[in-house]
Amino acid sequence: MTEPGLDPQALGLADLAGKVADLAGQRVLVLGDLMLDHYLAGEVERISPEAPIPVVKVENEVHLLGGAGNVAKNIAALGGVPELVSLVGSDDTGKVLQGLLAKEKIASHLMVEKDRLTTIKTRIIARNQQMLRVDREQVRALGAGSLAAVRDLLAKLVPGHKVVVVSDYGKGLVGKALMEELHQAVARCDPRPKILVDPKVVNASVYQGVDLLTPNAKEAGEMAGVKASGRDGVIKAGLGIFRRLRCAQLCVTLGAEGLALFENPGRVLHVPTVARKVFDVTGAGDTVIAALALGLAADLSLIQAGMLANYAAGLVVAQVGTAVARPKELVAAMRAGPGPVVENWLNIS
Repeated sequence: MTEPGLDPQALGLADLAGKVADLAGQRVLVLGDLMLDHYLAGEVERISPEAPIPVVKVENEVHLLGGAGNVAKNIAALGGVPELVSLVGSDDTGKVLQGLLAKEKIASHLMVEKDRLTTIKTRIIARNQQMLRVDREQVRALGAGSLAAVRDLLAKLVPGHKVVVVSDYGKGLVGKALMEELHQAVARCDPRPKILVDPKVVNASVYQGVDLLTPNAKEAGEMAGVKASGRDGVIKAGLGIFRRLRCAQLCVTLGAEGLALFENPGRVLHVPTVARKVFDVTGAGDTVIAALALGLAADLSLIQAGMLANYAAGLVVAQVGTAVARPKELVAAMRAGPGPVVENWLNIS
């Protein structure tokens, strides 16, 4: 039973599957760290004679868009129209990423810094399980020339979008200067676009005044300086983030426990997960913010957009690697059962 005071009809959940069609054509600007996800998949048949470690016989190799690129890919898969602003190095990895964006037909504006190493994450997988991850990256602040280029791009691109997603992986693109430029570009628009941020704790101080933050529970706790475990811990962490950053709304992803949606500091709803099986959580946060962005661009409420994001994430974690959810699959999942019972965690008028 739904808790007293929570009316599914009032929340607009009964006909939510029908609103998936409204995501089509919604434009979302994505600003953030682009990286290459490199997968080596195979079978383990023996232990190495050199050390007590498994030997993976590679049978398949795949390159996929990662980081902000995966957010853009998720937006496109759900029927939206992403436009990506990011940064790469003048290296082979950067060229591969440019090719992948062209293949996915994602409009992109990539600044190239000659002495920057483009981030690549190599994951070794056997029997549907990740065995090891190897990162090659360079964390460095945005150069002056690149910052000037971003300023010009934001002035040009922000007015054509209802939602801007900042996908911060802490590689250097997102910082105080960039966020100031973004806020200025948004302030010049009427109507004003929403700013959504998938945060990195190290950059928490630069997210002041954004419309929606989407940390996971660990990140929320670290940003607020508390332990975000259990209902009370998550609420305490969320309220701490509101006090520190003055954001308008908050979505804390809870892994197997679903989502905690803070419509404001006095109104918190819990959406239990709909995932039936979990093979790989890689990229699930990208899926959540992509679905939230499209839902808000389509004028859905936070709870409606959150429900869509919850279903989309449930589809993605059931697959290995950085996967995407598509409208047909999303609608089918939403119509397959009664759905999760939304709980009222906090309601202070």
